[in-house]
Amino acid sequence: MTEPIDLARSILERAEDGEAVEVCVGRSVRTEVRVHRGEVESLTLAESHGIGVRVILQGPDGNREGLSHAGSFDADVVDDLLAEARDNALFAEPDPHVALARPDGVPISGIDPWSDEVEKMSVDDKIAIAVAVEAAALAADPRVRGARTSVYGDSRSESAIVSTAGIETTGRSTGASTSTMVLIDDVDGGTRTGSAVDASQSPLDLDPQMVADRAVQRGLQLLDARQPTTGRPSVVFEPRFAATVLGLVAAMLAGDRVVKGRTPFADRVGQQIAATLLTMFDDPTDAASLGASATDGEGLACRRVPLVSNGVLDGFLHDCHTARVSGSASTGSALRSVRGTPSPGFRALHVAAGRGDLASFIADIDDGFLVAGLQGLHSGVNAVSGDLSVGVEGIRIRDGVLAEPIREATLAGAIPRMLFDITRVGDDLERLPGGSHVPSIVIDGLTLGGSGS
Repeated sequence: MTEPIDLARSILERAEDGEAVEVCVGRSVRTEVRVHRGEVESLTLAESHGIGVRVILQGPDGNREGLSHAGSFDADVVDDLLAEARDNALFAEPDPHVALARPDGVPISGIDPWSDEVEKMSVDDKIAIAVAVEAAALAADPRVRGARTSVYGDSRSESAIVSTAGIETTGRSTGASTSTMVLIDDVDGGTRTGSAVDASQSPLDLDPQMVADRAVQRGLQLLDARQPTTGRPSVVFEPRFAATVLGLVAAMLAGDRVVKGRTPFADRVGQQIAATLLTMFDDPTDAASLGASATDGEGLACRRVPLVSNGVLDGFLHDCHTARVSGSASTGSALRSVRGTPSPGFRALHVAAGRGDLASFIADIDDGFLVAGLQGLHSGVNAVSGDLSVGVEGIRIRDGVLAEPIREATLAGAIPRMLFDITRVGDDLERLPGGSHVPSIVIDGLTLGGSGS
């Protein structure tokens, strides 16, 4: 079997003297099992291959970048990739800032986010995990009338990046997850849903019972939900939703948005942009994170990247291109697939622990709202202005206890203002399937919209 690094080297050997060429090769194997009523509904076992070749041609009016890619390791496909990339570069717009990454002296960490169990575990045992999740969910409460979906999935990926600029790196990772979405009869004759997921580098670490219990509890807590009246309660985000909200902020700190002026935080490095309670950073070198990676999408070492410290903006997430445009250095934050060029972003968002947890926050709030679901994030967030208006469901908090469930509501505000209105950051840090490590938070000043005023 051809290894990604060997194939990448063989393509790079064909580069002409003085030519700037980068080769990215990846291979992955994926398993997905979906079950329904104890039977396998679908079973997917898929292996994919990918090769991306970038060529950069220098010219008096700037450099031109050409990309070609293929989804096969077959020799007749591979042989044409370098020539295709050269041809594509001839038609590209010149850009004085496009160039290949060069080693920057930052040492590559020794993390290896890999588990042999993903490959070693039999398909039957993987099916058993999905069946166990569904069975546990159906047995958890008599009001559960079914599961829309119960899934086990895993993947193992290997990659290599080599270039004429001196980059040569390899990487590998595994991941496994199980999830379910239950259907629960509501008092009004409708149906509520509840979902949960667990993920890890190894399938042996998955907890089907926990997934089932969480999914059912999340559905039951919203039975007989009603529209709220409009108001401004203190809004409580448990870790999974805190990660969603703060992930929106981290995305606004990506270098491509900064250089295009499409973020409310451009030109604000060193300024206070949030409450002093907030400190967050990207740390792909955290081996326990599911976003862990030793190298980025250009072959540079991943590193801890400070973003906000005690409310002060530290800087942005850069790949080599956005770093050159802004006159700074790459932060090892390039993301990419073999089918595209690199772009900057976060892998493993971390928020520094504060004080308190979800239960203590609720107990201290007289008028509040516990978020239990967010909808419409893609259409409801303006990344340029930071305006936010999304669908929400959850539970009202009255005099320190959970009260009536809420649905068909909206949550609105402006992210730049919202960051200053963070009043609590917890110490209940939770590692999430997306790679984040985030606690519960409380934000004042957001508007909960409903049926009345």
